[in-house]
Amino acid sequence: MKEILLVGNPNAGKTTLFNSLTHSNEHVGNWHGVTVENKEKSFVYGGEEYALIDTPGIYSLCPLSFEEEVSVKTIFESTNMKIINICDQNNLQRNLYLTLCLLEKGCDVVVAVNEIDKRPIFKIDYDKLGKMLGVDVVGINAEKKINVEKLKECVSKESARKVKLPYIKNLKFGGNVLPAKKSCTEEYMLIKAYEKDEKFFQDVGEVDVEKIFQSVPKNSLEIISGFRYAYIDEIIKACTVRTNQVYGKSKLDKFVLNKWLAFPIFLLILSAIFYLTFFSLGAFLSDCLGSLLEVLTTPILNLIENSFGQSWIYDLFKVAIFGGVGTVLSFLPQVVLLFFFLSILEDSGYMSRIAFIFEDILGKIGLSGKSVYTLLMGFGCSTTAIMTSRNMDDKNAKIKTAILCPYMSCSAKIPIYTVIGGAFFGASNLLCIIGLYLLGVVVAITISKILDVTVLKSQKQTFILEFPPYRVSSLKRIGNILWKNVKTFLIKVGSVMISMNIVIWLLSSFSFSFSYVASEGGQSMLESFGKFLAPIFAPLGFDNWAIVASLLAGLVAKEVVVSSIAMFNGIDAGATKLISQSILLSTSAIYFSSKASVISFLVFCLLYTPCIASISMLLQEIGGKWTCISIAIQLLTAYIVAFVIYNISFAFEVFGFLKPFIVLFSLFVIALAVTMIVKKFKKKQLCAHCESCNLDCKKRK
Repeated sequence: MKEILLVGNPNAGKTTLFNSLTHSNEHVGNWHGVTVENKEKSFVYGGEEYALIDTPGIYSLCPLSFEEEVSVKTIFESTNMKIINICDQNNLQRNLYLTLCLLEKGCDVVVAVNEIDKRPIFKIDYDKLGKMLGVDVVGINAEKKINVEKLKECVSKESARKVKLPYIKNLKFGGNVLPAKKSCTEEYMLIKAYEKDEKFFQDVGEVDVEKIFQSVPKNSLEIISGFRYAYIDEIIKACTVRTNQVYGKSKLDKFVLNKWLAFPIFLLILSAIFYLTFFSLGAFLSDCLGSLLEVLTTPILNLIENSFGQSWIYDLFKVAIFGGVGTVLSFLPQVVLLFFFLSILEDSGYMSRIAFIFEDILGKIGLSGKSVYTLLMGFGCSTTAIMTSRNMDDKNAKIKTAILCPYMSCSAKIPIYTVIGGAFFGASNLLCIIGLYLLGVVVAITISKILDVTVLKSQKQTFILEFPPYRVSSLKRIGNILWKNVKTFLIKVGSVMISMNIVIWLLSSFSFSFSYVASEGGQSMLESFGKFLAPIFAPLGFDNWAIVASLLAGLVAKEVVVSSIAMFNGIDAGATKLISQSILLSTSAIYFSSKASVISFLVFCLLYTPCIASISMLLQEIGGKWTCISIAIQLLTAYIVAFVIYNISFAFEVFGFLKPFIVLFSLFVIALAVTMIVKKFKKKQLCAHCESCNLDCKKRK
């Protein structure tokens, strides 16, 4: 089997081409870090099998981040592989920089120019471009699979490179003979010396890196970059004709990127998504699916009851399997809708604008625009989001970003907000949900700032960002994304959820003496354990043993919290409205006595320890030490924030708006007064030897 590397800049269409060549369905996105590790799959052409390896996006062969290191290492270790270098037709000038780097290395390259847009900024003469580069060049459309077969044909041919890059002869070296390295000519070693690629020479072995760098001009990096761009300019002039289009520029950006309108527009879009997902369309579809599940499960339950009576077997199916799992399954339409809207935002090019909007804010808390992508993915799934944190340049920034991911409210918490919030807040639950999502972001920013000024100070990070033109996603691509997420959800429901529900049912139905509580009475194992822990949660407004048990079950998967409530309250499959009604009744196993306790519970669910899958990913990405610290921070933060919010909410509930407001305002005035006195005291101390208090004391000293 022959191996082929797929190499290119981020957002050039690399993973889309990978999917087209191999008939795969890998995740595609228009930003840094979507591909964070090599992906491999095979395809057959001309009776021969080829293994295609999709590498993370890079801009040159001098890596600046983790994912770039993965790509560069793969390229250097794969000396005899054919490389498909994909370029974006509208970014050809920038993309060809990587192409020249590959040709300097002596790689066997086929250039695929991806024609994404109907109105490109360049019309390209591919034959002339191929002659100037000395390689085969194919114009393709990766999404529509245009000329993909022609690309396969070029890949299957033997290399016939004829042209040598003309600027190489202009490089001078004033030192001794360069060290030898397998698969690298002395000419290429000279290029790496000009690039001052310290990591490259460290991999060579025992060499005097400083001496090598002293043997080239001080501005050698600018020289080699200048040679490359000068040759690229020659290529562009000779092989392309410019149209009147401007890449990435849109009239919409006057509003979307406006300093006054950017955040309100973002919040408005987010609110619209939440309204359609949790209410309106999402609620309607969930009710329909819930009714369908009830119709499907009723005959089966009747059959089991006729065969075994209302025994523990009947309860197992009714409560644990159909009741718990059916309840979670009824929220599938809302999960699908959330991923649908996120995929539209991603494909449209708006995600890159969001990264730009938040770059300055994140820079102040030790993160970068790259973190935006990871944190936004956290709204879908924390586990996946944590994995993408590995693309951070700085180790401390990577740890912080991974720790913050669970504070972004993932799709698994949708059932909790909908069922419990809906019972107490009705139509106003939309504001409650938006508030929870924003609270998660605020808490994440606060924790990041605290970590940045204490134990995880970040270094300045590189962040290269481009604005792709606004695009309308294809129905096929959206369908693929939705099917992938639906499949993941169903597999989770069919394995983890059923297993966990059965375990919870067993623990809540049998005592430590293994007697069936429903028929013989007594206290179940779960009730005993829940009652032991319940006093810890009393200050948060909920000391019900069943509530505590549902939180423990939520450590496996957050959806299990709702299925546990359904089980404890004896609700049938998919009857989400009945669950909402049951938590209002004091006769139910799980009930809430006030809105304050409900808000506290929702806040705790938002912030406490994520699911086991996310914890496993944290272990893999940031190690055991920081995972344990992360869990401790999450539990402490959840407890403190829920405690504060419960007491404030309770005060408003008991005393009305005015009295708690006056108390909070009074505390703010006291804190402000103390702060001003401290600042005044410090100013006097510093200014003791100054002629004027307006002078900078530190500079004078």
